[in-house]
Amino acid sequence: MSRDIPDALFTAFDRYERAILDNDLAVLDELFAPGPGTLRGDAAGLLVGHDAISAFRGVRGGVPPREIERIEYRELAPDVALLVSISRYRGGGTGLQTQIWERLDGRWLITAAHVTARAQALDRSVWRSVGDPLLQGAWEGPLDGLTVAVKDLFAIKGYRIGAGNPTFLETARPETANAAAVSELLRGGASLRGIARTDEFAYSIAGDNAHYGTPPNGALAGALPGGSSSGPATAVATGQASVGLATDTAGSIRVPASYQGLWGLRTTHGLVPRQGLLPLAQSFDTIGWLTRDGDTLQRVVDWSLSYDGSTSTESVFGESGADLPARLLVPDEIVEAAEPETRAAFEALLARIAGLDDAPSLRRVSVGSLDDYLAAFRTVQGAEAWRNNAEWVRAHPTALGAAVAERFRIAASVTRDDETAARAALEPLRDHVQSLVRDAVLVLPTVPGPAPMRTSDGDRVDAVRQATLRMTAPAAVGGAPAISVPLLTVPSQLGPAPVGVCFVSRPGTDVALVRFARRLAAGLALRKDLP
Repeated sequence: MSRDIPDALFTAFDRYERAILDNDLAVLDELFAPGPGTLRGDAAGLLVGHDAISAFRGVRGGVPPREIERIEYRELAPDVALLVSISRYRGGGTGLQTQIWERLDGRWLITAAHVTARAQALDRSVWRSVGDPLLQGAWEGPLDGLTVAVKDLFAIKGYRIGAGNPTFLETARPETANAAAVSELLRGGASLRGIARTDEFAYSIAGDNAHYGTPPNGALAGALPGGSSSGPATAVATGQASVGLATDTAGSIRVPASYQGLWGLRTTHGLVPRQGLLPLAQSFDTIGWLTRDGDTLQRVVDWSLSYDGSTSTESVFGESGADLPARLLVPDEIVEAAEPETRAAFEALLARIAGLDDAPSLRRVSVGSLDDYLAAFRTVQGAEAWRNNAEWVRAHPTALGAAVAERFRIAASVTRDDETAARAALEPLRDHVQSLVRDAVLVLPTVPGPAPMRTSDGDRVDAVRQATLRMTAPAAVGGAPAISVPLLTVPSQLGPAPVGVCFVSRPGTDVALVRFARRLAAGLALRKDLP
């Protein structure tokens, strides 16, 4: 232990350490310098500003019991000091804390801190089972070198499907074969890193789980990760896997992609075989993938969708047979449903797109009432979700988390007449979406805004969920491919946050859609001179 630490500084450090162990949020707030310049970083990311740091602490909880076994002190300038300390946890392992303290108005306060936590073998909020690899694919192929996090809804030979619920896992039987989508990735040379968590029965888009905890958001520390493909998204965003194999019924790929700054593709409904997938609502359930970049996503879709790999040599937005039309349609109702700062960022992006060389044309269109889409979608989704799971839910009435249990309770109340009327209402809505994308691509904000904080109360999370579903339902109703691309950055309570931009094209054009999005993103990256 360094003996040169000034007494007043050591007293402040000791008080801070005691507050950490007691999870005394008031003292922790007091000992971090006020203002927008204070910093705190760890493996999950960087928090900037006292308010963002305070909000993060409210969801972190306390740390396990530990003792400080060494402190190194260096004076950086008058009234500015660097403290580096090593903590040893009673349960094993060590951590490292690096802090800059400044004497402000006679008090020692932290102005910057970085925490290196003890090594963890497995984050159970992200993974159910993990290996290096868990399952080896072909030793060569176009996907060689890629590792896959598989959402816990897909069959993997020798393992049980857990569906995000420990009771369901206990009552399930080991699978005798891999799901078709899993086998295809293995055949292409990818290996399975592990089975990743899902929101219970995929019946959520927030990313929380009442049984296993909430995976971290790899792009915004302290925020919800988005779901229901929460585990695969976090695994990809944090570099623990290259690809997330996931599902999207109402946005379960697009939402976590937006929240965590990923590329996420919901494929044309029915294009990827669903054999070996535990269903939620078959009329909308769709398989897709999450990646950190567009090139990796292109590799996956070129292989999995049996594309021949040819590319156009025409302009960036050419109209060859392998390309989508260079026409973008902006659905006014969906843009208006976004939060004000998201709308502003999105409109600025449209202006940048219009300034590109060979820019696609832009035109405003109407998709109709978003409430009509959501009402019909939720009724059919609920009816199918209840048919798929009613027997199990009735046999295990206390096994579900409160939010998902309430959704199943509502689903159970859907009558046959309700479902029939909703299916009739869906037909013209589906036809309208497909007519819009017949010779153009829809472009819209993926979600209303940045990921909500993990501390958000239930009412706030539910309000965000309803607003999000209004924006994601049209693509699901249309059965169309939709890709979320991390093109926006929007302010949030936790700092600058990613928000995705979604492109929707006609059914069956999935490969071309990924290529279109990659070219557009590359064009924007090259034209940094555009405002």
